[in-house]
Amino acid sequence: MTVRERLFEGLAIPAHPLALDANRKLDERRQRALTRYYLAAGAGGVAVGVHTTQFEIRESRYGLLRPVLELAAEEMRGTSALKIAGICGPVRQAAMEAELASSLGYDAGLLSLGALKGASMPELLEHARTVASIFPIVGFYLQPSVGGRLLPCEFWRSFAEIENVIAIKIAPFNRYQTLDVVRAVALSGRAREIALYTGNDDNIVIDLLTEFRVGGEPLRIRGGLLGHWAIWTRKAVELLAQLRSLADSGAPISPELLTLAVQTTDANAALFDPANQFRGCIAGIHEILRRQGLLTGRWCLNPNEDLSPGQDEQIDRVCTLYPELNDDEFVAAHLDDWLK
Repeated sequence: MTVRERLFEGLAIPAHPLALDANRKLDERRQRALTRYYLAAGAGGVAVGVHTTQFEIRESRYGLLRPVLELAAEEMRGTSALKIAGICGPVRQAAMEAELASSLGYDAGLLSLGALKGASMPELLEHARTVASIFPIVGFYLQPSVGGRLLPCEFWRSFAEIENVIAIKIAPFNRYQTLDVVRAVALSGRAREIALYTGNDDNIVIDLLTEFRVGGEPLRIRGGLLGHWAIWTRKAVELLAQLRSLADSGAPISPELLTLAVQTTDANAALFDPANQFRGCIAGIHEILRRQGLLTGRWCLNPNEDLSPGQDEQIDRVCTLYPELNDDEFVAAHLDDWLK
C-alpha cells in the first residue's frame, strides 16, 4: 500500500515530543519509550521534528535534529507506521532537512512555511515545489498566533496542484480558513489524491465528523496529525476509529458525540494554554506524560518555557472532569516494557 493510500485510510498521527532529562539533555531511553507508546497505542504514524518536538532541536548548540529523527526511525523500522518529518526554514535549510529525512527512511515531510513570512505567494509555491522534488510533502496551514500566516484559498488550490503533495494538515484554528483549504482541494480536482488531516486541536471531533460540500465532490477530513494526540493516544486511536466508522456508515450523529466534542476541546484548552497565547502548550503535553511516568519532567530546551500560571490547576480540572479521555491504565500496564 502506498503512503497516499495509507493516509486515505484515516490515521491517528501524534506529534512526537522531546524527552529531556533534568539537565535538558536528550533522554534517549524515554525518547524511545514515547515512540513505543505511540506504536503500541495503534497510531498509524508519528510526526517527528515538528513544533511539539521543539524547533530548537535544529540549533547548532543542541544538534538534535538528526539524533531525534534517527531514534524514531529505528523504533518504527519494520512497522507499517508512517514516518513524517517536520521540514522547516528557508529553501536551503528545508531542502537539506528533506534530504536528511528521506535518507533516514521517512515517508513524507510536514512542510512549515513559518520562516517565510515575507515571501510572496509565488515564492511560497516555488519553495514547496523544491521540497516536493525531494520527497512527498504534507502541507501545513498553521495558525498565525503561533507563527503561521494567512493563506487564501487561491494559494491552497495552487499548492494542491503540486504533484508530490499527498496531504494537507489544516490547523488554522479557524472555521473560515479551514474551509478555504477544503474548498481549494475540492476545486483542484485532486480530492482523491490529497488526504485532508485535522490539526485543529480546538475542533477535532467536529472536523472528523463533517462531510464538506463546498465545491466539486464531497470531502471528509480523514484523520488527525495532532499535538493533542501526543497524550492519551490509545483513546485518540479508539476515537478516530469510532468517528471513521460512523462517517462511513452514514449513521446520524448522536448528542453524546457533540458533548464529547466539547469535552475534548475543553481538555485541549487546559493542555494547550490558549488563554496565554499557547505559551504552555508543549509543557502541558509534557505534564500529562510526566504524570503517566513516560517523562520524568516537563523540561523544554528553552528554560523559560513551562506551564503558565494556573495551567497546572486547569489540567487537574479536566483530568478530574473527563477521566474517560485518558489512557492511564494502558500506559501503566506497559510502561516498564517501553522503558526497557
